[in-house]
Amino acid sequence: MIMGNQAIALGALCAGVNLAAGYPGTPSSEIIEFIAKYRKETGAYVEWSVNEKAAVEVAAGTSYAGGRTLVTMKQVGLNVASDPVMCLSYVGVKGGMVIVSADDPGPISSQTEQDTRHFASYSKLPCFDPSTPKEAFEMVQAAFEYSEKYHTPVLLRPTTRVDHAYQSMEIPSLPKAKEIAGFEKDSKRWVIFPRASFLNHQKIFERNLVTLPEDFSKSKFNYIEENGHPDGKKGIAASGISWEYVKEALSLIEAEHEGSTKNLTLMKIGTPYPFPEPTARDFLEKAQEVLVVEELDPILEDSLIYVAGKNHLPNTILGKNTGHIARAGENTVASVKEAIESFLGIEQTKEDSKADEIPPLPVRPPVLCAGCPHRASFYAVKQAMKKEKTVYCGDIGCYTLGNAAPLDMCDTCLCMGADITMAQGFFHAEPDRKCFSFIGDSTFFASGITGVVNAVYNQAKITLCILDNSTTAMTGHQPHPGTGLTMMGNAVEKISMEKILEAVGVSPVITVDAFNLKETVEAVKKASEAESVSAVIFKGPCIAIAQKLGFKAQAKMLVDDSKCIGCKKCISELGCPAITFSTDTKKALIEKSLCTGCTLCSQVCPVKAIVSEGGDK
Repeated sequence: MIMGNQAIALGALCAGVNLAAGYPGTPSSEIIEFIAKYRKETGAYVEWSVNEKAAVEVAAGTSYAGGRTLVTMKQVGLNVASDPVMCLSYVGVKGGMVIVSADDPGPISSQTEQDTRHFASYSKLPCFDPSTPKEAFEMVQAAFEYSEKYHTPVLLRPTTRVDHAYQSMEIPSLPKAKEIAGFEKDSKRWVIFPRASFLNHQKIFERNLVTLPEDFSKSKFNYIEENGHPDGKKGIAASGISWEYVKEALSLIEAEHEGSTKNLTLMKIGTPYPFPEPTARDFLEKAQEVLVVEELDPILEDSLIYVAGKNHLPNTILGKNTGHIARAGENTVASVKEAIESFLGIEQTKEDSKADEIPPLPVRPPVLCAGCPHRASFYAVKQAMKKEKTVYCGDIGCYTLGNAAPLDMCDTCLCMGADITMAQGFFHAEPDRKCFSFIGDSTFFASGITGVVNAVYNQAKITLCILDNSTTAMTGHQPHPGTGLTMMGNAVEKISMEKILEAVGVSPVITVDAFNLKETVEAVKKASEAESVSAVIFKGPCIAIAQKLGFKAQAKMLVDDSKCIGCKKCISELGCPAITFSTDTKKALIEKSLCTGCTLCSQVCPVKAIVSEGGDK
């Protein structure tokens, strides 16, 4: 059994990929990590770049030299990478370049539900849309071939359920990375000038309007299935994971209503852009009434409407535009089954007995882990700024959870790096407000530095709080420039955030132990009084990997019932999941299986009732 992301990685390795670069982002992160496992065996170079833009540009250099490159990111990362991606569309590539942009319907772990298929059309790049891990494995290899055939980057757009699905697959023997021909100087080709872009745009337009639609119509990833009589009047078109939902839903419907699905004509689209018009036209000539099943935006639906109009076909096309398919969120087998039954005119009856129905799970919002240093950092700022007029600008990461009660320390969260620049906007609008930004160590390197330079240059009085837990925690503990490790397994010099801040003129820059409450409160007060950009770096390891980083396990905390007065301050002010309240004793209670011994609760307790198991407070 192999995960979808691992299948994508294997496909790239089988294609002889020379370089793989990316930035961590769920649901795409495992691709780079899996390739890294085989770097010595294949000779492929692998890196976590500081952000998606850097990853694409690094890949471009190798591609210009003739090497095959894979770039990975989640869908919002494509926004960061869009500058070089758009230019590469016009300049083109030599060695194959495949850009994996993993979409996140739901969204499950993203800011938006944006659809990479739109970006494919916008950037004029071919796009593949896999429906299973095995198909993703095959598509990556095909994408490299198309990239080199047409000298263009190619997008692969898996979604979360494909990325994280498992499928039985034999792991093939892996070839060595492709031999690189070498870069050939040709400024007319590789230097992007307006005139060159104009000429290339004409070629791209012809390729996407005529050549690729014809080529893709011959692809095994686009096909029509005719069930039963050829004069069936109804059809279903689908792509991605929704194709699998359609197939499963149809098998369930057929089992319940034998013969009801026999006359359907089905069309699977694996390359949504450029749209395979000849295949689509053939399908529309067979099915007069069509249900389009897809996730996120009505890309296939709009394309079919266009093909029908262009060819004067009298089809009725139903989908998201008509409300027959949900306009937001994920599809499921159940939701697709219901839509198909309605489409086929099958009466939907509720089961007489609901005894077998699974009751809904209780709502359990995400929280910061017990022992998370971010909780201590947020609490320190909150205590230091009591009665002050403040704004707390958050960012993307575990620390976004600082918005939850009882901390309530995240007033805004927009996108990566926006905490620093938004805080500046608040300052310029309200100079009397204490403006704070919260950013993680990995995000600081990815998208925070330019914001700091902007703040210093434009004299914004803000306090930058860097929550340094020595990893990229939310996406799976990947290394970053501040950790001193690379994906090639090399130990390198850690890049100092303190030195960067001091070099651009931030003052003061104060580094503190996140779990020393007295020290952190004093540091925040001092930093907030500065008349320029100031910074506090809160250091504390992510508790999930603290021991792996060399930190010793701490003695767990316990409550001395003889001292506890049941005030609940440790609960109502910290929100640590390890601390509960006993309704029997009316005292606080610490769950030992969750406690990490961070000591924050003992520093908050007004009567010193919380002590370590060894007896020390």
